[in-house]
Amino acid sequence: METDRELQNQPAATRRAILAAATAAVPAVALAVTEAAPAHAAEAGGVPGADFDSGGPGRRPQPQAPDRELRRLLGEVDEHRIRASVTRLVAFGTRHTLSSQTDPVRGIGAARDWLYAQFQAAAAASGGRMTVELQSFVQPPGARNPEPVTVTNVVATLRGTRSPERIHVVTGHYDSRVTDVMNFTADAPGADDDASGVAVVLELARVFATRPLESTVVFAAVAGEEQGLFGSTYMAAQFKAAGAKVAAMFSNDIVGASQAWDGTAPDPRTVRLFVEGVPTSETPAQAATRQSVGGEDDGPSRQLARFVRDVAENDATGMRIRVVWRRDRFLRGSDHIPFLQQGYPAGRFTEPRENFDHEHQDVRVENGKQFGDLPQFCDFAYMARVARVNAATLWSLAQAPAAPAGVGIVAAVLTNDTTLRWTRGTEPDLAGYEILWRESTAPDWTYVLPVGDVTTAIVDVVKDNVHFGVRAVDTTGHRSPVTYPQPVT
Repeated sequence: METDRELQNQPAATRRAILAAATAAVPAVALAVTEAAPAHAAEAGGVPGADFDSGGPGRRPQPQAPDRELRRLLGEVDEHRIRASVTRLVAFGTRHTLSSQTDPVRGIGAARDWLYAQFQAAAAASGGRMTVELQSFVQPPGARNPEPVTVTNVVATLRGTRSPERIHVVTGHYDSRVTDVMNFTADAPGADDDASGVAVVLELARVFATRPLESTVVFAAVAGEEQGLFGSTYMAAQFKAAGAKVAAMFSNDIVGASQAWDGTAPDPRTVRLFVEGVPTSETPAQAATRQSVGGEDDGPSRQLARFVRDVAENDATGMRIRVVWRRDRFLRGSDHIPFLQQGYPAGRFTEPRENFDHEHQDVRVENGKQFGDLPQFCDFAYMARVARVNAATLWSLAQAPAAPAGVGIVAAVLTNDTTLRWTRGTEPDLAGYEILWRESTAPDWTYVLPVGDVTTAIVDVVKDNVHFGVRAVDTTGHRSPVTYPQPVT
């Protein structure tokens, strides 16, 4: 394709002709993934969430269908193993961060050792690609730990074979609590909060371990969440200090129940995904740019959520993903937040509707009502489906090219079309790129245009009216998350 300056110097009709010719030359693999309308798009005659339809040269996007190996992987997720993991974690009595670290039967130390053994068993089937470590540190005294306490994350890393430097992280927290957050002696079963998330992570590690991935996936059971996100804060800081390229992070926290036991109907086919809009780590300079071009709904975590729906809301997972445009539940938090604070894209999976009689409660019966976070209120088939949503997401991220870098909209000349440019990726199986856009009031991408293996393209759509994005596509049709462009000259 011609350079930016050459294209800008062409009259509008000529620029459109150049674009049409470039589009016609796109390899079939890039075109094949854009022909059908998305499952969650509006019927013909309108764009979801928009009053106007920008039109232009693109097609309606369609979700990325699971490939054959992903379907096999999803079929191996075992509800019975997930149940067994939750049951075993509950059997440690309490997993409070301040409980015993040396008792072989009861307390967080016993749970830590069991988790390490489970990850090691998964790693044994990996052909040396998966390694397991105990990531320990001393948390200084604070409001919820009056004395220094050793906190240990149990971490299994499945190293990528082609782009190992690109990392995707999935966590659940294995500590638990009761009504009094400082009570470390009472039974705190924590079946849903958060043995459910840990069981999902263990099952993911098991089914992924036997398969080579192009990029790296980290499976972690973190501790200290209930006392102040201790384990995840340390892990995120370690990644940042090492200059790690964490492309995505997901916290699975309270993913064990498909109903709230409060008279509302069960919702066994929905999982919520909370994602922030404006990045927590945004600098004043970045804020100034955003305010001048828009993009409040196009931060990296929002793009990650769109990707999750694209690859994990399908017949193979059997799930609907309810994306919530909020960092977490109202005034609450989880282990994805420290990753956001370090500038990494992250989100939090959680069940469709919580029951607070079974969360952060002493185990007891009052007036015939059972309180406490007990396994009897969990839905293990639902947990398996949540695991499949995670698996479809992580597999698709790990096998796809990296999201494009250096994506910009050229703003040197005022025109009624849009010139985008980006830096070409280095993956050997990279096939090309797709440009996406939507009306500014639409939540999801509504048009996609394959442009081939180029680094500059002009789209005959006014940049003032829509939001653009660019994603990479490989030779097998795997697509990256979208990168939102910044203004460039």
